[in-house]
Amino acid sequence: MRPLADRMRPQSVAEVAGQPHLLGADKPLQRLLEARPLHSAILWGPPGTGKTTLARLVAHNAGARFIALSAVLAGVKDIRAAVAEAQAHADVPTVLFLDEVHRFNKSQQDAFLPWVEDGTITFIGATTENPSFALNNALLSRARVYVLKALGQEDLLRVLRRALGDDARGPGPVHAPDAQLRVLAAAADGDARRALNLLELAAELAGEGGELTAEIVAEVTAGSVRRFDKGGDVFYDQISALHKSVRGSDPDAALYWFARMLDGGCDPLYIARRVLRMASEDIGNADPRALRIALDAWQVYERLGSPEGELALAQAVVFLACAAKSNAVYKAFGAASRDAADSGSLDVPMHLRNAPTALMRGLGHGKGYRYAHDEPEAFAAGESYFPEPLGTRRYYEPVDRGLETAIAAKLAELRQRNRER
Repeated sequence: MRPLADRMRPQSVAEVAGQPHLLGADKPLQRLLEARPLHSAILWGPPGTGKTTLARLVAHNAGARFIALSAVLAGVKDIRAAVAEAQAHADVPTVLFLDEVHRFNKSQQDAFLPWVEDGTITFIGATTENPSFALNNALLSRARVYVLKALGQEDLLRVLRRALGDDARGPGPVHAPDAQLRVLAAAADGDARRALNLLELAAELAGEGGELTAEIVAEVTAGSVRRFDKGGDVFYDQISALHKSVRGSDPDAALYWFARMLDGGCDPLYIARRVLRMASEDIGNADPRALRIALDAWQVYERLGSPEGELALAQAVVFLACAAKSNAVYKAFGAASRDAADSGSLDVPMHLRNAPTALMRGLGHGKGYRYAHDEPEAFAAGESYFPEPLGTRRYYEPVDRGLETAIAAKLAELRQRNRER
């Protein structure tokens, strides 16, 4: 028998759960479903949000032939065969659907272009990856992108209840208390396919006419993982949220995103590396302890492992979120890097050159250099350390927060002494 998720695939737009931003009255995808007009599209969203179903409904509503391929198994040869089939039935429009389109490389994606251009096929691709990165520009320019969202709790409950109420396609007679359906919906984590798979397993354990008890539901949901997709958009969105929460001095939100990433299966060592970056980029010299604490937390995790070492990382995340913030070094380094790249190989001034031999000293290397430790307060007022063509540059501008307040005062004093020289 076909899996429950396949049997319960929506057969009309009314059965589709979620996506109100696309399927409401006169919304973009609703217009495509009504074939006003039929056009190529990319459906981008998490697993189990209805991408394949919507592609089928588009073809059905347009009275078009539907050819489905998977980029996991198909190649250019299969595309050509599908195009030949469309040409053989030119009196009827053809929708060519490619699931996991991001699995095709750039040259494989180009194989669609001539047939999309001349109208032989209407191309619909489905992807869980960001089309901006996964698809080439030529294909993107010929297809409209629709962004699908993970289903909410109520959407998933609707899917489960519809399955239980369908005598022909559902899992069979089984009593399902609302509390247990909510547990299944939570474990599905926005994925309708996963929700139906969990329901099917639970119904089989309960038996015909049985009840979905808390024990059965706990058994089928044990080990469920959250959407995380290491290397994909969800992964980078969550690390971005963690970084921005730390930068925004919100320890509670930072802890939440840290916990979310661990819950999704992220390698804690990856988070440790990113936390170290945050300490340097967003705190810097406003509180130099941050860098040491981040590095210590990384080393603690390496020694203790999970779950004990995760507490040290959490401690570092909270400290960084609460610490004074400065990106002055980050900005200064960027400005200095641009000058270094733009100004070319400027000569080191003679007084700053190394002079380990008599020949070098005879050529003037190091001549006129003022040894700072021999000067009052170990500062050679008026000395220049830049290549002459650059003149004097100022990259580092300490902020008026944390230790950088004192650093700013010190630099202001030294610059005043330079001016007075």
